[in-house]
Amino acid sequence: MKKILISGASGFIGKRLAKMFLSKGYFVTGLGTSGVHPYSAAFENFEWIRADTAVEGKWQNAVAGADIIINLAGRNIFHYWTKKYKKAIYDSRILTTRHIVKAMEKTKSQTFLTASAVGIYGDCKDDLLTEKKLPGNDFLAEVCVNWEKEGLKAREKGARVSVMRFGVVLGDGGALSMMTPVFKLFAGGPLGNGRHWFPWVHVRDLEKAVGFVVGNKELEGVFNVTGPTPVRQKQFARALGRVLGRPAFMPAPSFWVKLFMGELGRSLLQSQRAIPKKLLDSGYTFSFPTVESSLKDIFRK
Repeated sequence: MKKILISGASGFIGKRLAKMFLSKGYFVTGLGTSGVHPYSAAFENFEWIRADTAVEGKWQNAVAGADIIINLAGRNIFHYWTKKYKKAIYDSRILTTRHIVKAMEKTKSQTFLTASAVGIYGDCKDDLLTEKKLPGNDFLAEVCVNWEKEGLKAREKGARVSVMRFGVVLGDGGALSMMTPVFKLFAGGPLGNGRHWFPWVHVRDLEKAVGFVVGNKELEGVFNVTGPTPVRQKQFARALGRVLGRPAFMPAPSFWVKLFMGELGRSLLQSQRAIPKKLLDSGYTFSFPTVESSLKDIFRK
């Protein structure tokens, strides 16, 4: 039985990936700061280790025994960015990745998938962004650059390394759970003028893409994990409004977003027209290729 270690396994994406690999017969070890994990009682082949992975500790012993390591740990960015919180965003990602790589076995052939984000590109207006695009220079771009740099060091341990640059993940939870209540109250609409590009991906395609990369041993390097049909933010808002049966004509003005959300607000107004070129070139087929099909699936119940 192959062993998978998932850092951040109690998060929105981590729980879904853990469940997917458990259903495939893997033994899954989850890492995170939660006291308990619901899968501990539900699955015999699930082990939960409570740990602050930004700090070295006994939890690193589990790294050496894993065949596959999926690194998702990181503080939620949807929080007001004080100087202290920005440090937590940075440390939770960079230090966790550094500690995982340090604990990897040089004599063991391991597969390492480490998360990143399309925020690495910064504000790119209407440019079409493939994995070859150079990084931006804002805070999130800096975090992603250093996050990826630490992850790619696993190659020195002989690991097969893939960097997964996620777009905004759509599903029953995550960012969508914060947007939906506003629309249901008839107060939804685009951010700013809505002309900036909105990088998105259905959570089930994210799961499937991770499984695709894990299962194809020739695949490695950087992957944009975004939907194949880019949309502008106002198009996304209209699609969400249609699916919910609500209007989407009440924009949040840019000055309001920046004033009340600070540096986070400015990052939400950035434009990233990212496409998953490397996944598509590798033969991956999306189950939900459009925003409309994704939202209809998520809200079909």
